[in-house]
Amino acid sequence: MTAEPDGQPDRLRRFATIWSRAVFPVTSTSLTRPEFEEQLLPLARRLSEALHTRTLDADTGREVGAALVAAHCTDPDALTRTLDCVDAYLVLYCGEDGDQEELRARSSRLQHAMAAGFAGALRERTLAEQEAISAAALQAQGVVAQALHDTEARFRAVFEGAAIGIGIADLEGHILQVNGALLRMFGITDAMAYGRRVQEWTHPEDAPQTWKLYDELVRGEREHYHVEKAFYRPDGTVLWTNLTVSLLRDADGNPQYQLALMEDTTERRLLNLRLRYEATHDALTGLPNRTFFFERLEKALGAGRGQRYGLCYLDLDGFKTINDSLGHAAGDRLLVEVADRLQGCATAPGEMVARLGGDEFVALTTGTDTEREVDELAARIMNALIAPISIDGRELTVRGSIGIVEGPAGERSPAEVLRSADITMYRAKSAGGNRFELADEEADARAITRHGLTTALPAALDRGEFFIEYQPLVHLGDGSVRGAEALVRWLHPQHGILGPDRFIPLAEHTGLIVPLGRWVLEQSVRQAREWRERYDDAGPLRINVNLSPCQLTHPGLVQDTVDILERTGVDPDALCLEVTESALIGADDDLLKPLRRLAEMGVDIALDDFGTGYSNLANLRRLPVSILKLDRSFTQSMQQFPADPVDLKIVEGIVSLAHSLDLAVTVEGVETGAQAEQLRILGCDTAQGWYYARPGPPDRLHELALVDATG
Repeated sequence: MTAEPDGQPDRLRRFATIWSRAVFPVTSTSLTRPEFEEQLLPLARRLSEALHTRTLDADTGREVGAALVAAHCTDPDALTRTLDCVDAYLVLYCGEDGDQEELRARSSRLQHAMAAGFAGALRERTLAEQEAISAAALQAQGVVAQALHDTEARFRAVFEGAAIGIGIADLEGHILQVNGALLRMFGITDAMAYGRRVQEWTHPEDAPQTWKLYDELVRGEREHYHVEKAFYRPDGTVLWTNLTVSLLRDADGNPQYQLALMEDTTERRLLNLRLRYEATHDALTGLPNRTFFFERLEKALGAGRGQRYGLCYLDLDGFKTINDSLGHAAGDRLLVEVADRLQGCATAPGEMVARLGGDEFVALTTGTDTEREVDELAARIMNALIAPISIDGRELTVRGSIGIVEGPAGERSPAEVLRSADITMYRAKSAGGNRFELADEEADARAITRHGLTTALPAALDRGEFFIEYQPLVHLGDGSVRGAEALVRWLHPQHGILGPDRFIPLAEHTGLIVPLGRWVLEQSVRQAREWRERYDDAGPLRINVNLSPCQLTHPGLVQDTVDILERTGVDPDALCLEVTESALIGADDDLLKPLRRLAEMGVDIALDDFGTGYSNLANLRRLPVSILKLDRSFTQSMQQFPADPVDLKIVEGIVSLAHSLDLAVTVEGVETGAQAEQLRILGCDTAQGWYYARPGPPDRLHELALVDATG
């Protein structure tokens, strides 16, 4: 029984024929073209089957790509021509009875998988060939100068038949010999290669160490090096390679030749760039997407001192009405036109526009003068939306509401910045739209914390939404972990993880701070007991817990602390309570009485944020404190070299004063080794900060303490 002329077997055969005719001229096979077609036919059948499977199997595409390498289709053009054929003819000949748009999308994913399979198989084959060549080259050392007597035949076979480029040059850089693969990679002839020197093949994108490594090799100071390097071809195109250069020595061990092995990675690099672009750009508008925007925003917020950022968060007014009345296709065309206009508003260095999704766009500017620039950027955006947009013969007027956030780098996280911009944008929309508003911290607090968090606080503790992270306290003398500060966090169902600055003031305002503080104290003391039981002396020796001013005035503070210590079986000397300096300014004896009772029990009292208030230093004599915690503002200047001599004198004076009063000194905000060393020299006792560890779960403190205990 024969197939009809236009039946599926015939169409599959046509596809295989087209494929074989396109790829055969760039293969290294010994087969004839019809024989090669028969070799491709089962691969074509697999692609056709994969096109129609219920769930797309990417492994099929990768296996087909790898099969091309096994069939000696190792030239990058073979992959390019294959992908072109699959893109143009697979759906045409093998997808006549399906949804064409869906089939083309599946075909595109198959192409990506084939490219990945081809690249992986080619790399494995190349590495195997490199290993064989390297082995042959090692055996040939010392014999090259004598015309490669013993191994010339074997080396010649590998040299000429290899799929990777191979070149040999003397130590002055004169090219002595190249194989056919290298000539094809560069698109040059033997004469063009032999008339050049290695040093001529520079490229603007050469890594700084590339030629330093080369000089070391030809001087005999290293045996080989590996770099990614670009070359210009004679036609001006760029060839990217994985380049390995090895030194060949003579029989006496003296450097004699250099051997270069080159793998053509141009197609792989272009494919990676293409995939990276698709992963970081919006498919509809071509603008950077949410992922790319957050990368740029995080980089801007992590910039150095003196750098600032400005963010415009745009939401189109009335877009839903346009989308619902004219349809999604018209809405998409509108978004594309808006994106084009926005892109024309952010063309200066440090500016970018991205689409977050739907009708929400963001524009970012960075630099040292963003207070002025972000206002100008918002004005340009508003002006760009004034002109009507023509969609399907209708002139549509589009307006937008913009929320602006501007500030110095290093103070807020990307999520916080975007949340503030989002709130500000809704404030602009609530005010009638078609305007921009500047972010206001008090307005943000009213919009988020006052309304949302305050109402959620009472039930949050019952629901177990609070958790504690611990930051180690490290002894500056020997680097050992001496304790940990307990820092409460709120895992809010909508807003994610909130730091204490977001909810502690609200808890104090509502009175929830007392039960919350009691819970934090008990959880922290229990954790201290677990550390001691589990690791003996390897765990933190003391747990530090913060007390708010409201807790200080609560009559049950002392009794609650005693009850928790007794229930957990923890000695008082394992606990340190931290009280801010501002809370004790002008404190009378009634306020200090509970702290004195706790200190008499053996609980350490630390004066937190010391140096930020206006208390009389003479008051230190009457305060029941045993530790001063210097505010991070004293250590910031120590990130620079040399450190501010005035700050050094101040810290030195505070340490001297504290020690004369038998007070220990702890420093917050240590972020570099230079800071830690300077503070050690100044006589500070313990320190905490990101240099040692960020606040984290208890297990992280387990690891740090255990490493410290075991050396």
